[in-house]
Amino acid sequence: MKRTYLILLIVVACAAALGMFIAEHTGYVLISWKSFRYESSLWVFLAVIAAVFAVLYALRTLLKMALASTGLINPWSQRNQSRRNRLAAEQGTLDLAQGHWKSALRHLRRAAEGEAKPLVYLLGAARAAEQLGQSEEADDLLEQALIKQPDAEVAIALAHAELQLQRADDAGAQETLQAMHELHPQHPEVLLRLQALLRQRQDWSALIGLLPELRKSKRLNSEQLHNIEYQAWSGRLTAVYKLKQDPQQALQSLETAWQGLSNRLKNDAQLVAAYAAELLRLNAHQQAESLLRHALKDNLDNELLELYGQSHAEDASRQLQLAESWLKQAPNNPILLRTLGRLSLRNQLWGKARDYFESSLREHRQAHTCAELARLLSHLGDTQRSNQLFAESFQLLEQSSPQLPQPALQQDIT
Repeated sequence: MKRTYLILLIVVACAAALGMFIAEHTGYVLISWKSFRYESSLWVFLAVIAAVFAVLYALRTLLKMALASTGLINPWSQRNQSRRNRLAAEQGTLDLAQGHWKSALRHLRRAAEGEAKPLVYLLGAARAAEQLGQSEEADDLLEQALIKQPDAEVAIALAHAELQLQRADDAGAQETLQAMHELHPQHPEVLLRLQALLRQRQDWSALIGLLPELRKSKRLNSEQLHNIEYQAWSGRLTAVYKLKQDPQQALQSLETAWQGLSNRLKNDAQLVAAYAAELLRLNAHQQAESLLRHALKDNLDNELLELYGQSHAEDASRQLQLAESWLKQAPNNPILLRTLGRLSLRNQLWGKARDYFESSLREHRQAHTCAELARLLSHLGDTQRSNQLFAESFQLLEQSSPQLPQPALQQDIT
């Protein structure tokens, strides 16, 4: 309270002092211009100037308030335009998520118009247009996105490739991704999508060329890389047979593909099996037998054993003796026993072949073994047992085959 009184007393003292100063020093101001003449004391002149500034400030404030209130009503004002764009973006995003393609296209295009960087909205609009079957408009929207944001060319290209796949334009999608890969060879997403598309299109040569960069990207673990590498080289080997070549040309192409493998891959049992299977398909039995014989020295792989039983060596007796030596390592292996039965057949050792097939069936009832033994017994005149084994073979095959549809009812047929 005392402080308030003190401040009031100081203010009154200052005002009194100022009044005395003004009364003592009134001053004089004269402004004359042509017929205009103004004169007053200095202090009155300063008061007039202060009043003019106060009026101008008040008018400025009123004008701003009037413009603001007009903007709230005017739908084309900048403030309302931003609000409309925001609402369009929210509604378009919601429509896109819900699959309302027509509404999403309209709202997202509107949202993109008011944005300096409209990439997200244009990509969404392009997706909606593609869903509506408007592929040309979708491409135009992507082109607009590239013009507005050229630094986002990878994202736009990935979106374009995705739309091309939806159109079943796999070749176009591959061209788009390969173009981006040339410009950005280390981009991980481009690499991943390109390798997936190459696998889908079975372009094994291109996939093999991509393998070194896939390893560098470190986006795939060692198991995934191994699977891709195996699929690529296996596909490359088997693709030779599909080419319209004479057997000799096909064999040369197959050998060239095999020589392209690294030493590590040449020791992979699955790839050896794929190569051997193609050699047998081209009737290159000598090469297949030699390849399988060396591979089986270190690994009695079942797939390799199966193929070895289908190969024909120059010396069939020696081939059987070698295979029989493997019984020391795997005496109860049903695949090895079936292979020995087949090799015994090739040596016309009917009794030994029958014993091997019987031993294989005791270890594991398999359709191919039943069929082999049935064929042998039919040749030996044991028709009854042969028919039983053929029936069992068909039954085993049926169990491992996809289920057939149920027979249609009579009324459905008629």
